[in-house]
Amino acid sequence: MNAEASAFVGLLRACAKKKDCCRGARIHADVLKRGFLDRNSHVAEYLVALYANCGVLPKAQELLDALHIRGVVAWTALIAGYTRYGHCQHALQCYDRMQQEGIAADVVTFTCVLKACGTLGDFDKGKQIHDLISKQNLLDNDVFLGTALVDMYAKCGALVKAHLALDELPCRDVICWNALITGYAQHEQGQNALDCFEHMQQEGLFPNAVTFTCALKACGHIGDINKGEAIHDEIMKQDFLREDLSLGNALVDMYMKCGDLAKAQEVLELLPIRDVISWSALIGGYAQQGQGQEALDCFEKMQIEGLSPNSVTLTCLLKACSSIGAADKGEKIHDEIVRQGLLESSIVLGNGLVDMYAKCGALAKARQVLNDLPVRNVISWSTLIAGYADQGQGHNAISCMERMQQEGFSPNAVTFTCLLKACSSIGATEKGEEFHDDISRQGFFKNNVALGTALVDMYAKCGALAKAQRAFEELPSGDVVCWSALIAGYAQHGYGEKALHCFELMQLNGLSPDTITFSSVLNACSHSGLVGEGELIFDSMTREFGIKPNVEHVASMVALFGHAGHLDKAVEVIQKIPSLQSSPAVWLSLMGACKRWGDVNIGQWAFEQAVRPLMNPILT
Repeated sequence: MNAEASAFVGLLRACAKKKDCCRGARIHADVLKRGFLDRNSHVAEYLVALYANCGVLPKAQELLDALHIRGVVAWTALIAGYTRYGHCQHALQCYDRMQQEGIAADVVTFTCVLKACGTLGDFDKGKQIHDLISKQNLLDNDVFLGTALVDMYAKCGALVKAHLALDELPCRDVICWNALITGYAQHEQGQNALDCFEHMQQEGLFPNAVTFTCALKACGHIGDINKGEAIHDEIMKQDFLREDLSLGNALVDMYMKCGDLAKAQEVLELLPIRDVISWSALIGGYAQQGQGQEALDCFEKMQIEGLSPNSVTLTCLLKACSSIGAADKGEKIHDEIVRQGLLESSIVLGNGLVDMYAKCGALAKARQVLNDLPVRNVISWSTLIAGYADQGQGHNAISCMERMQQEGFSPNAVTFTCLLKACSSIGATEKGEEFHDDISRQGFFKNNVALGTALVDMYAKCGALAKAQRAFEELPSGDVVCWSALIAGYAQHGYGEKALHCFELMQLNGLSPDTITFSSVLNACSHSGLVGEGELIFDSMTREFGIKPNVEHVASMVALFGHAGHLDKAVEVIQKIPSLQSSPAVWLSLMGACKRWGDVNIGQWAFEQAVRPLMNPILT
């Protein structure tokens, strides 16, 4: 290569590095004028590299295709450009063409191709590249190639393979470990990520900001707040928060996911810099924990700082409004979404709006929003169907399903769960059976306990107890909620003995009853007059299972004793639990029993206890 050609190559490399396409185009024109494109392949290859690096990929491809001799530099530059700008399938096609032309890939080529495989999740292609690299012993002295290999397997979800690839590398650095830790964190294998975090330090490598960010994400996934606090302390020692906003956001998110909302807010307020992502993490955490007002308060503080919400913030705010029934605030969020024109590009926001109005009981508004959405999917419809089912409007829920199907959407497991609940609310056994057939045909029961529970609950509430029992027995597995639904069905329809039998079978199957199970079985005893059984079960709640009786449990026992004429025992149950003595349900149950047995004295006392909370404000 003569001096003039070398000068052109140097200029083109400088333009490519700075992504100065305008100056590069002028040099290209000068190269054409002097005839170097035909005479010097090196200049032509670096022109391809210039356009590829600047993202002008059609021009880079056109130039490469016109070359009489195409070397590894030009091919690698184009592959790198396609990969960098997200056209990974084109990158792999270029690699295949390069091989067909007999051009041997170098370390840089392989690094770029591995990145493309990782982005596409193309494990098979990535494995082929790994085999070629191993045959050529290219991993011996190149940590960048080793990192690309680990990263490819991690992004493909082949984490065991990624870990093995890292273990086999002759030399490792913090970036290589970060690739594996990131993979574990992204695939929610938090403990494995933290184990790698420890191993890396044992090798004498110190974590950087990326490592800490991924480790915090791992702590959040597994709820390990102690490890998260230790990492927080190390971050403070290194003073990383001063310059790394993403690390501060990861800290807020970790504390939120571990349930320490106060600490998350404290961390956010102490961050030297905050952005919309920081605030959205905090708002999302409060919304997730059902603390809607706190989420809305955070939003106001965020606005005071001059930050505008993005689609993630607004989605979290809609969830917050849903949790506290704040339809008026939700309407303001709706206005902001419309003002930013976000519904055109975010179906998640549209679904969030439908959900917010539905959960706030504004079903007409929810339906109107759904009708106006530019794009709808099965989640949009399922959200509205759920709203109608929750409000006991079963007929409207079923009508929505029919409209959904007319639009070409098929119900999924969530939709069917809501539809079964709708059938329960209106006693539509025949419609429920139709859904049962559809669910069985599509095989949804295999891995969905919630759907199986909804089916049992539907038959039980509709009084079709034999079908409820049969549906229960056909389920691949049943949890405590499913057992409780069956017990509740028997209790509701006066089959106390069968409810007790189910209660015993559930425990024989290794499942411990929860608060709802005890409510159902005590209700069964009350309706069937099973006094002795009810006493034993009530006593076992705290003694054997550590469950404190609630108002519903006590009211059932009062009704059970009262119905049998054991008013003294009913009074004794109430007096043992002072915290529940302010509940009207307990006293109403006792007064009903007193009326039945004509006990004026206890009845008068029960009445006085019931009205005392109402009288106290007047007396004070």
